Parts: sequence; structure tokens; C-alpha cells
Amino acid sequence: MNVSSPQKSLRHLKRYKEILLVMLKYGFDDIVEKIKIGLIFDISKGIIPKIVKKKYSGLGTGPRLRMAFQELGPTFIKLGQILSLRPDLIPPDVAEELTKLQDAVPPVAFDLLKEKIEREYNSPLLEVFAEFQEESIAAASMAQVHGATLKTGEKVAVKILRPNIHNVIKTDIEILFNIAELIEKYIPESRLYDLVGIVREFAKTIRKEENLSFEGRNIDIFRRYFKDDKTIKLPQIYWPFTTEDILVMEFIDGIKISDDDGIKKLGLDRKKLAYNGAEAMLKEVFEYGIFHADPHPGNIFVLPGNVIAPVDFGMVGRIDDEMREYLLDILEGIVRKDTHKITQALLNLQVVDVQINKRELNRELLDFLDRYYEIPLNQLDSSKLVNEFMELIRSYRIKLPADLVMMERALVISEAVGRQLYPEFNYFDLLIPYVKKQLLLRLNPARHYREIARSIGQVSDILKRLPEDIQSFLIKLRNNQLTIRFYHEGLDNLRKELDRSSNRISFSLIVAALIIGSSLIININKGPQILGYPILGIIGFVLASVLGFWLLIAILRSGKL
Repeated sequence: MNVSSPQKSLRHLKRYKEILLVMLKYGFDDIVEKIKIGLIFDISKGIIPKIVKKKYSGLGTGPRLRMAFQELGPTFIKLGQILSLRPDLIPPDVAEELTKLQDAVPPVAFDLLKEKIEREYNSPLLEVFAEFQEESIAAASMAQVHGATLKTGEKVAVKILRPNIHNVIKTDIEILFNIAELIEKYIPESRLYDLVGIVREFAKTIRKEENLSFEGRNIDIFRRYFKDDKTIKLPQIYWPFTTEDILVMEFIDGIKISDDDGIKKLGLDRKKLAYNGAEAMLKEVFEYGIFHADPHPGNIFVLPGNVIAPVDFGMVGRIDDEMREYLLDILEGIVRKDTHKITQALLNLQVVDVQINKRELNRELLDFLDRYYEIPLNQLDSSKLVNEFMELIRSYRIKLPADLVMMERALVISEAVGRQLYPEFNYFDLLIPYVKKQLLLRLNPARHYREIARSIGQVSDILKRLPEDIQSFLIKLRNNQLTIRFYHEGLDNLRKELDRSSNRISFSLIVAALIIGSSLIININKGPQILGYPILGIIGFVLASVLGFWLLIAILRSGKL
């Protein structure tokens, strides 16, 4: 997606003004003032009552940002939720605060929703479903869920995107791109965070979430991986009824994992539930390479038999084979207290600048590991550990791959859910043996055979193309068609400076010529006169004076006398 231009974003003046007013309301007027966007809309700090500003003045950045995102609606709520998964990009306390964003809003009136469903199916509602509950089961800012029954008798959950949500998201993303550009332009220190890159990444994520068929495909992938696992239940997707705006899936008749009373009534084993959920998350990351990125309690149900039933797969992350290997290197370095292995893994991930002070980074990592190395597993606070590690990552401007950070946050959330179920639960009880098992699998000859076979195949392809490539090179060389292109960073600035200097020299020559020409005319003392002096000479001197002052002012304003 291309970055929106200011002109494109300014088409949405009403929404733009709403966003800026909310920013002012919650005390972000310093940003509005610096990026100068408020001037376009004649917005001043005085329009927000002092009593309102005083109400929020004692709050930190995190709470004010969370409240602002909550008030601005679905796009910003989703942005906040995604930023909460990136403590490597934003301060951990702000990331933690954004996890509190509530994506629950009053449901859309049923008549409007019915109209949307019938338009989508091009049929009356009760010709598609045998029954359809008018009251929603859940309502979020982007979609809401209703219970229904198919003509064939299956009970289903129908998830429908809210009317006009596509236009709202499109408008907000254009505005976000423009604001990110302005902040990076006028607040240089913000460039460390690559705000435009964050918005671009967010745009890709939310585009997938507003297409419910993507979520359906994600659920099918997880169903395939867990088909033989009796501890996990994934809903079936009814594809004949699923579109980009409507997702029809099997109804999960369970209770939320946070419902203590419901768990007691069903007589479920809280310890087994905690470890079943954690085991499933580790399988997703280390075996399947795809994981549920938002496993908070509202998205997890439990069923009789200590079965975990996760829902809402709009946000998933992926760990490819290469990233998994580097992740194992990092975890192995942590287990063996080998900071050089951790640093090398980060370098291999290409998230560390090769110019970074590796000696200093190793020292910091060693100090970090020393603080936690001798602490018993049951006393480790994983949230504190992760936040400290992310603070270290941010201090060295290390930008981890988004999926890797999402995985880390998913594991932390999963552990929090496990401890809520079973206070003695500790993720490290499973994680460390799992990592050791994965490291042993590296020694499997079959695994190395596949890697060697792949490398041989790549070398073979190169050798096959080599004669043709050499021949093409020699033909171009013989026919004088070989072109070598050089790119020099900063050359554009040099060109602009040379253009500016040459223009000033030309301007100065014109002024000098006017002065000399006017002097000659006055000395000759010919032609029409005024006050005893030739008019043309006087005009020349006046024009030269004006142009000279203009040139002098331009030089002074540039700061380069």
C-alpha cells in the first residue's frame, strides 16, 4: 500500500478534525502543534475546555493514548491492540496499557444488519437460515456475532462485519499515513520508530481482518494441524455461506476460560486446562509455524473433558523454518548462558546493525541473564523478564520481526491465562524441555539430509544457468551494451547546493552588470533626465539595489552567509 498524500487525506476533513480534536482533548496538543496540521483546520488549543484538559493532565502517556484510541473507534482500537504486541517499538509501559483496550461496543441495530446479510446473500434471511437470533452473542468494533441454525439443522455462529466498516478503515488508514509522515518530518526523534513502517504493517494486518474469509482459512489450517489432538477443538467453517463480510462457523457451546464458576460446575481440571493450552501454543510455534496471536481469555472457551476451544483467528502470526532456527539459537543461548550465540542469532535475523557494539551488547545480555539465571523457575516473573529484555532490545535500536514479537507476547498472554487457571503454573516447565527436544531434533540425519539436498539443488540450478549467463555477459561486452550503474547517497543534496550556488552567482552577475551599466549611463549623461541625472541610470541603480537586498536576505535566511 502506498503512503497517502496530504491532499488525499484532506478529502476526509470531518474525520480528520475529529481525530485532531481527540488528540487535543487527551493532551497531545504538543504533537498537533509541532506537525502544524491544526492550522489547516483552524484548530487551536483553546477550543478544548480547561476543565477537560485538567481531568487528563495527571495521567501518563499510556492511559491517555488508550482512551484516545478507544474514543476514535475500530481502526484505532485495532492499531492499539497491535502496538500492544510490539514492546520492542514502543515503551513497555505504554504497550502494557494498550493491552487494556476493550473491543466491545453496543451492537448494530438488527434491521441494519439484516439488510446487509440479505444484500450479501441476495436472498431473504430465513431462506438462508432456518433460525437466526436477533440478539447478538458478542459485539466488537469491527464485527458482531449472532447464533443461527442452518436449514440442515447445524447450529452455527455467524460473524458479520459492521455496515460501512470498509470505508471507515480506508479513511482512517489514509489519515494515519499522513499523520505519520508529518510526525517524522517535524519531529526528527520519532524517525527511530519508523512510524510510516508501523502504519504500513498495520494496514496489511487490518486489511486481512476486514476480510472474514481470511479468518476462515486460518481456522481451517489450525483444524488440519490439530485434527488428532483430543485436547483442542476448532470450529468447522461452512464455506458455502462464508463471504468476505460474513463468516459462518460451527457454534462452540462452551464457557469462557475466565468463567471460574462455570469451570467448577463442569468439574474441569484447572491444571490440565492450563497445561493443555500451553502445550498447544508451543506446538503452534515450534512444530506448525503458525500461532494464535491473540489468545486472551475472551478468545478461549473450554469444553467438557478439559478441552480448549480457541476462537477469533483474525490475528495470527507465522514462524518460518529459518526464523524458528534462529529462535532456537536465541533460546539455546539463554539456556546455556551463551551471549555470543544470542548476538549471532540476532545478526542472522538481520535485525541488528552490523556496526553495533557487539562487545557492549554481549555484556548487557550477560548482565541480564545473570539477574535471572539462578532464580527457581516457579519464582520467575515472565512478564517482568520479557519487559526487561524488550527494553534492552529498544536501547540498541534492534527491530525484531513483527511475527517474532507477536509470538513472544502470545506466549506471555498464554502464561497469564495459565496462571489464572492454576496459580502454580509455570511456562518454563514446558518451554525448557521443549527447547531441548527441538535442539536434539537438529541432530536428526534426515533433517540435515533435506537441508543438504536443498543446497545441492540450488547449486545445481546456478551451475545450469551459469553458461547462459556468461554467454549473455560476453555478448553485451562485445557489442558495447554492458552498462554499469552507480548510486551515490547524498548526491541529490550536492546537486541542489550546486544549483543554488550557481543561481546566486548568476543573480550576483546580473546585479553587478546593472550597477556597471547604470554607472556608465550616468557618466555619459545622455538621454531623458530627472534632477540632473539620466533616468535610465537611476532606474538601473534602484533595480540593482532591490535585487541586491533580495539576494542578501535570501542568504541570511538560509543561515549560510
